[in-house]
Amino acid sequence: MHIGVFSLFSQNMNFIDTHTHIYDAAFDQDRDSVIAACKQAGVNTLLLPNINWDSIPAMLQLCSTYPGMCHPMLGLHPCDVKSDYKEVLQRMFALFGKHPFIAIGEIGIDLYWDTSMLAEQKEAFAMQVDFAVRHQLPLVIHKRQSYYEVIDVLEQFKGQKLRGIFHCWSGSIDHALAVISMGFYLGIGGTVTYKSSHLDELLPHIDLQNIVLETDSPYLSPHPYRGQRNQSSYIPVIAKKIAEIKHTDIPTVADITTKNAKQLFKI
Repeated sequence: MHIGVFSLFSQNMNFIDTHTHIYDAAFDQDRDSVIAACKQAGVNTLLLPNINWDSIPAMLQLCSTYPGMCHPMLGLHPCDVKSDYKEVLQRMFALFGKHPFIAIGEIGIDLYWDTSMLAEQKEAFAMQVDFAVRHQLPLVIHKRQSYYEVIDVLEQFKGQKLRGIFHCWSGSIDHALAVISMGFYLGIGGTVTYKSSHLDELLPHIDLQNIVLETDSPYLSPHPYRGQRNQSSYIPVIAKKIAEIKHTDIPTVADITTKNAKQLFKI
């Protein structure tokens, strides 16, 4: 189904994209029209995970331009953890209280591209989890080929009411149930439309109460837009696929996942 058709019936639905980098330079030429397309598709709330120190100004400017629709997070992406990560994190933490950050993210461990910074990634991750716990903020976690390393860090905070999202979920049913039991939602995005993701085998075992929707735009576009720039107006495409897998309808997916996100982020 084409997104234009979606817009005809999604106007009365309320979706939340819990993970979009719409402040990225990939949207510099048409960001306003992309946001207009979001509204037409019923995607009325965009949650913006941060990447590094340099991405903060553009993210905050966008949230200032679209107050109430765009909400910023504070975090250092694992792939951006360098030798100066402690200094960068201290500068980031100093911003807290000056802007309405709703979560600590995008944080975690990524061992796909490089394993040489594992110790630093774990330390940076732990520092940010600690900050989130102390300020009672949810976490938005990036894990790539690092499930056990991420869990090892989170175990250090056992009993401290962790909550958040495992972004771009991929993994076994056992791992999914384990992170849900720790207080986390599974972030489901465009990969649910890929046959190689095996999410069609996982999601029948996962209640919608444990799922939130995301795009990770401009990355990971759903089929049939794979290979093109992703955008938040494709959230109904993701919802449609989840509805098919769960043998329910799109309004039900929209309603439950939106309530999940609102409860988690208190928006």
